[in-house]
Amino acid sequence: MFRQAMLNAGISDSRTCAIGVRLKTLQGPSLFLSQFISDRPPFNQLDTLAAWAAGLGYKAVQLPTHLPHIFDLAKAAESLDYCAQVRETLGNMGLQISELSTHFQGQLVAVHPAYDQAFAGFAPEAVRHDPVARQQWAVSTLKLAARASQNLNLTAHATFSGSLAWPFFYPWPPHNPLLVEEAFNELASRWLPILNRFDEAGVDLCFELHPGEDLHDGVTFGRFLELTGHHPRCHILYDPSHMLLQHMDYLGFIDRWHSRIRAFHVKDAEFRSSADSGVYGGYQPWIDRPGRFRSPGDGQIDFRAIFSKLARYDYPGWATLEWECCLKDGETGAREGAKFIAEHIIKVSSQNFENYAPGSHEREAVRGMLGLDPQ
Repeated sequence: MFRQAMLNAGISDSRTCAIGVRLKTLQGPSLFLSQFISDRPPFNQLDTLAAWAAGLGYKAVQLPTHLPHIFDLAKAAESLDYCAQVRETLGNMGLQISELSTHFQGQLVAVHPAYDQAFAGFAPEAVRHDPVARQQWAVSTLKLAARASQNLNLTAHATFSGSLAWPFFYPWPPHNPLLVEEAFNELASRWLPILNRFDEAGVDLCFELHPGEDLHDGVTFGRFLELTGHHPRCHILYDPSHMLLQHMDYLGFIDRWHSRIRAFHVKDAEFRSSADSGVYGGYQPWIDRPGRFRSPGDGQIDFRAIFSKLARYDYPGWATLEWECCLKDGETGAREGAKFIAEHIIKVSSQNFENYAPGSHEREAVRGMLGLDPQ
């Protein structure tokens, strides 16, 4: 009965040290390379980026897939030799790939017309100004990412959901339930073939819950998950910074959704109340907003509690720094971030701390301890 109660709560046997099964130490630190790629060395090619990241203490990198000179997604989907070459390039520096990322391409799976021009630059020139062709390209690219992840022996993939309903996130014009229903039905129908392709590849598809996306909190993810039939590959990239800036309980979120968390961005944030603007920011630049992204340790997020909860629930993936900060230099943030993650990872115990105390675990003995007759 105890085991069944745990399963009903979403806690598997492997996550329960109380019954003597060892937990796993989560992996890290990993670095999301997207914010660091530029035209200047060492940030302009994969081997020198890898050497730089390894020199800072990273053990893995999360690879963006929209820049073929860094990582050629189409080639990785077709060529095992190319995948072996990429892995060797990283392995020579002591690195591996934590996940591939299709944030830009995932965004284009669903784009409301209001954002048509704003997001057009995420696509190749050939389809940039044709919304139908651009959406078809995005879907095809996500399917390539599933195959590439499989060829690289990865288990998780990071992306955005895109958005159809986001322009209506605030209930003015007044809340229209049918509009939201149609938007989520369409979103699920677009993603189901992609989720199925990831299932064939044996890879979890992790949506970063992010304002601007239709999947931006637990309610919207849960709604989407239900419409996909609780798809076994529909998962979450957990980034607490977006939750703090929405005034969500980012620790309680782990309790609620831990069984669906398969990727993790370590990114800090702060919200300092202002008499002039609030969570919407007043159209101000990041540095002037009450809510701002910060380098790890410079904001308000309780990462010790987060790492404790992820260890408690036996999170199987990587802790990946996504550096975004309106104040601190990026290279400084990357250097400090590697140390920050390493110091927060909890090496889980290989045994119950109470094992030092002698005691009997035989049924007859414990019945005697309870004053019960032997069976």
